[in-house]
Amino acid sequence: MKTPLWAKTTFAVDPKPISEHLTAHGGMALLARSFRSLKLPGSCLANFDGFKTRARGFEIWQMIESTLVGLLLGADNVEDLDRLREDPSGERLLGYTPPSARTVREMLERFHDEAAVTKAEAQAQAEGRLAFIPEPTLWLDRLATVLGVSARATASVGSRVRTATVDLDATIVESWKQAAKWTYEGVKGYQPVVAVWAEADAVLATEFRDGNVPAQMEPLRCAKAAFAALPGSMDGYGFRGDSACHENDLLGWLRNEDRLEGPKGRIRFAVSARMSPELHAACAVLPETAWRVFPGPKGKDDAAGRIREWAEVDFVPSEATERKDLTPLRYLGIRIRARQGELFEDGSTCRHFAVITNATETGSEVIEWHRQKAGTVEHVHDEVKNALAGGSPPSQHFGANAAWFMLNAMAYNLASAIRAAAPDPTLRTARIKQIRYRLFHVAARSARDRRKISVRFAASREWVRNFIAFFEVFKLRTIPTG
Repeated sequence: MKTPLWAKTTFAVDPKPISEHLTAHGGMALLARSFRSLKLPGSCLANFDGFKTRARGFEIWQMIESTLVGLLLGADNVEDLDRLREDPSGERLLGYTPPSARTVREMLERFHDEAAVTKAEAQAQAEGRLAFIPEPTLWLDRLATVLGVSARATASVGSRVRTATVDLDATIVESWKQAAKWTYEGVKGYQPVVAVWAEADAVLATEFRDGNVPAQMEPLRCAKAAFAALPGSMDGYGFRGDSACHENDLLGWLRNEDRLEGPKGRIRFAVSARMSPELHAACAVLPETAWRVFPGPKGKDDAAGRIREWAEVDFVPSEATERKDLTPLRYLGIRIRARQGELFEDGSTCRHFAVITNATETGSEVIEWHRQKAGTVEHVHDEVKNALAGGSPPSQHFGANAAWFMLNAMAYNLASAIRAAAPDPTLRTARIKQIRYRLFHVAARSARDRRKISVRFAASREWVRNFIAFFEVFKLRTIPTG
């Protein structure tokens, strides 16, 4: 009786590796091309003068480029970067042998300054606080500059972006390292803040924080960094945030059209308001005639059968820090009513929320605009932590983890630029997992003929044509050599 096919394999594994230069990650050629086309090597060299301590060894742009390539190919931690070094085609496609994981880890440790952490901790203790945010080191500041360059370069790919809406939000990165601290969710970890340029789908700035730092603590720092990273002239500016951004210094800076360390003129903003007892009471006493159902299908949660309504709320905050010389801000109340005969978990029939804004559009339009940030910054959180390796802090040292998270944000920008350049429209909204599968993990063979290296892909003719089209978008300028 013949053995059925499902009970056997039709091949044997040869124990000897092939001698040709083959790779399962042919898409690293596109990653290197796009990184260099966006002028990131030059930005690295310009901002990291003095970082390299030895004449020999890797240039900083090579260290950053190979790290981003590894992250976008699927590396989940620093140690995974050794796999890129083991790839026989890596040297040909990148032009240099990728650094080892140990070398990358040593680079990351140089972003840490224990004295800065100690100083910030001592100041917090003197003021009776547990939470503190260390001042960024020189090299973290320089890396933040390169991150801003990557965001502006990403915005230049595809259709031109003329407006800039900054979405700011913090996220929890769970980590059980000894140095990690307890977060408000009851897990140990870190709580970095991320600022996203919504129209360009690019990360403008990050601020790494310990897990015990409240999201409402000094959000203006990251907001200023984000607006500073934008191009010099835009047709309009916007800002959106959750209730952690309902903070006097930040709102005052946004309202001041002659603001320091930011663009001059109006910034349209909408921020989730903290529901104080006074604000809740102002919402609760509104007459039924004041509430309006959100228009269209977005006004009703069909799955739960809940009605969503909005109303203008006549409310003036009582904080002494509220400036009286500024035009009062609008408070837009949001009411969510349970289905008739049902109650929420707390026994109430409705819940109240609010948005604080300087926008002049109708309440429903402002609230809908504010809600759109869930599709931008929260999407970035998910991709950076899960599709990339932002959720795997590599070190006990704060500065090294801050640099690692920022490099993951830079990798997100590189993926966003590739999406914007995609000849296939289905890739322009693809998640990193999908573009990794369709573009990066493709078998290829590299061959050298005299001084010329050619790459041949195990793919269809249409796929190769689209890949070549990417190269036309990412035209090379001057490439620094290592």
